[in-house]
Amino acid sequence: MKCAICKEKIENTFLGKIKGTHVGKKVVCPACQKKHKNNFKEFL
Repeated sequence: MKCAICKEKIENTFLGKIKGTHVGKKVVCPACQKKHKNNFKEFL
């Protein structure tokens, strides 16, 4: 999967879960979460 904001590849954990979060139906990486905090909807 790729981040909806920066288009970087998001890694998976050993259980198959992503290292990121879902915002609606899009995925955001941890780096963008830190950078944009709660303003995801402006960038999606």
